[in-house]
Amino acid sequence: MHDSTIRYRGRFAPSPTGPLHFGSLIAAVGSCLEARRNGGEWRVRMEDLDRPREEPGAADAILRTLEAYGFEWDAPVLRQSGRGEAYAAALARLQRGGFVFACACTRREISDSTLGGTIEPVYPGTCRNGIAPGRAPRAIRMRVDEAVIGFDDRVQGRVEQDLAREVGDFVLKRADGPFAYQLAAVVDDFEQGITDVVRGADLLASTPRQILVQRRLGYPAPGYAHLPVAVNPAGEKLSKQTRAAALEAGEAPLQLWRALSFLGQDPPPALKGESVAALWIWARGNWSGEKVPRRYSIGDHKKDL
Repeated sequence: MHDSTIRYRGRFAPSPTGPLHFGSLIAAVGSCLEARRNGGEWRVRMEDLDRPREEPGAADAILRTLEAYGFEWDAPVLRQSGRGEAYAAALARLQRGGFVFACACTRREISDSTLGGTIEPVYPGTCRNGIAPGRAPRAIRMRVDEAVIGFDDRVQGRVEQDLAREVGDFVLKRADGPFAYQLAAVVDDFEQGITDVVRGADLLASTPRQILVQRRLGYPAPGYAHLPVAVNPAGEKLSKQTRAAALEAGEAPLQLWRALSFLGQDPPPALKGESVAALWIWARGNWSGEKVPRRYSIGDHKKDL
């Protein structure tokens, strides 16, 4: 259950679709050090809802890499794949409140009829007032109504999103069965007592949706800090799709140094050759969230290797 007595509790929530890479390390380092600097707890959550995209063995490999890089978490790892009942209960509450509706649209139909949004194609509301005769429900969507969500991000500054114009009614339970990220992340953050979410800026556009879900479930909103995303020379976010190199255990001190440098912490060059323990001692004593660059993305050209 939700614990409202915790002063600060952060988390790192990777998806096991492949090994950790430098972009993942940035989010792990930033979220962990923010928690430690604030005298709080740090947890790891495995966001393994999308089973078709999950790479066999990736979840365990991620945890081994985190251990090799000196990360320590304060509770057993939470795995979303075992939390269907909690998500179903939250969805039922939203249904009772009249906040969701069933949608019969296929991907092709949505693609053909979506409206142009500033962030992504906007769902046009086809099934908002009921499913057409002869159609079967597929997904379940959140009604956004006229919601305009704004919040102050500790890195990116003021963020505001007109959900109706920029996103449209969004999916909470997918046509192929799984609960959607927007619902699962909200439920888990609440039930784990997460007070502060520190993650990559690639998830910034999801945050207003999650805040709307929080409000309709009666949950408090955590504080947010969206760190700059590491991009390759082509401007693409480091990811499995862009063939980002997996983190190697033997490179832990160097890669930790690079992550601290990326996050504006100016670690001494001599630390590159020190132990993982020495890197963490310096990082915990010198971390400052105020030094993190106020940017959405930063090129990762490995010039410091």
